[in-house]
Amino acid sequence: MIVGLSTDFARADETGVSLWVPGFFGSLAATPQTPGFALANIFYAPSVGAGGSVVFARQVTRGDITANFNGNLNARLDGRADLYLAIPSYTFSTPVLGAQAMIAMAIPYGGSFAGVNATLNGAVGPREFAVSGGTSDNVLGFGDLLPMFSLRWNAGVNNYMAYVTTNIPIGIYNPDNLVNLGIGHAATDAGGAYTYFNPQTSNELSGTLGFTYNYGNPQTQYQNGVDMHFDWGASHFLTKQWQIGAVGYAYQELSCDSGAGDRVGCFESRVFGAGGQVGYIIPMGKLQGYLNVKAYKEFAAENRAYGWNAWLTFAISQAAPAQPPARQ
Repeated sequence: MIVGLSTDFARADETGVSLWVPGFFGSLAATPQTPGFALANIFYAPSVGAGGSVVFARQVTRGDITANFNGNLNARLDGRADLYLAIPSYTFSTPVLGAQAMIAMAIPYGGSFAGVNATLNGAVGPREFAVSGGTSDNVLGFGDLLPMFSLRWNAGVNNYMAYVTTNIPIGIYNPDNLVNLGIGHAATDAGGAYTYFNPQTSNELSGTLGFTYNYGNPQTQYQNGVDMHFDWGASHFLTKQWQIGAVGYAYQELSCDSGAGDRVGCFESRVFGAGGQVGYIIPMGKLQGYLNVKAYKEFAAENRAYGWNAWLTFAISQAAPAQPPARQ
């Protein structure tokens, strides 16, 4: 069985952007993989919006704001993206610590757009001011690379997975841009997953919990706090090929942002998302294909852009070996 992976660029923390992609893991997250090479292709389309706190956080770096001020910001940020994520991977046949080991590399490419309309009333020292206007920005290219290592254990209907991933900040990033494809700093994320999958009842339930430690951004002197995320999926196989179910996620920043470049205070971010999914397993001779479509509606967001996002995943792996007939 192939796990459908996804990615999201409407995220949290500094300027409303973080390493982890809510919804990256979903159903079957911890189930064993077929040894050998595999390739997941993800097409992602989000549409998001945000209010004054996120808009101001983005203008701090773009405007090189270095002083605190008092004011009210009536603003709206709207963004959308069309992104492709390639994830080549290799699953080893030799056990490691009694588990199935896998290495993978996520390579994002695509375009993203954001626009802002705002009215700012405030004061710097004794001087009051009011500013109205709008601006927009777009970018096309590669995002940061994300290598990942995971271990999977199987015990009947119970499956367990541990993973670690890191961000290599080589994607398009400029602190003067309103929108970027990279996050401008390194980060490490680690966590674990559990999947209950019973072939007899065709029911499945998965949950993945992880934590992100962010290193400082050398260009802005800003450091995000520690992030926690939980992705889940529940599904039922109507046949051996058709899968239908629900998906969701929760994202919460656990500690305050910091650093000399932090002009927005603690800025802890949060968001929840829920939606549905449909999957289909495609027999391809010696290979196996997996097609998955899922969509999320976000809610209860704080200090981040939010809206909806849709994912289309097409993955190809080695087909599982045929089982010998049962003895009489």
